[in-house]
Amino acid sequence: MNNNNNSESNIFLIAGLGNPGRQYRHNRHNIGFLLVDKFSSEMGEGPPRLQLKALTTKVIYQGRRLILAKPQTYMNLSGQSIGSLVNFYHLPLTNLLIVYDDIDLPWGKLRLRPEGGSGGHRGIKSIIEHVGSQKFLRLRIGISRPPGRMEPADYVLQDFSKVELGDLEIIFQTAIEACLSIVTEGIEYAMNQYNSASNDDC
Repeated sequence: MNNNNNSESNIFLIAGLGNPGRQYRHNRHNIGFLLVDKFSSEMGEGPPRLQLKALTTKVIYQGRRLILAKPQTYMNLSGQSIGSLVNFYHLPLTNLLIVYDDIDLPWGKLRLRPEGGSGGHRGIKSIIEHVGSQKFLRLRIGISRPPGRMEPADYVLQDFSKVELGDLEIIFQTAIEACLSIVTEGIEYAMNQYNSASNDDC
């Protein structure tokens, strides 16, 4: 697996995680997919195409080539597609950004990290296994904790409420800005701009 962080590449892979299929489309667990859909509709060059078990869209931004991806495996097998795309494009892992949901962050809060463990997220666990490293970029989007005694596994597979769906427009605009900031300015700059100071312990 190509994890040489010292190599140079003009290609950046931004992948949102989720589950394929209409029944999952508006689930909380699919916030990564929904972000990529918004990103693609605003900046994508043509319709998505199936590539290495993912729907991919190409974007050119300030001379950089971005590949937006939605793995078409189920969430816990996301690494199959991501690993293949990393190898195909010969990407250093510093050019891999994964966008996904996080129940430990308040609703709509963004948290950027340069690396780390899976935190119990099966999609991230699969990616770590397939790329052979924890050193890839992440953008977590908070979906908050489940109410009452609801199991997290049930909560993340529920659809967003109408109020939450209305909030996503603003959340996604900020998230897209954060992604582009990483591409152009680097992860440290983006973290300083977009990580909420009130959530430094997350």
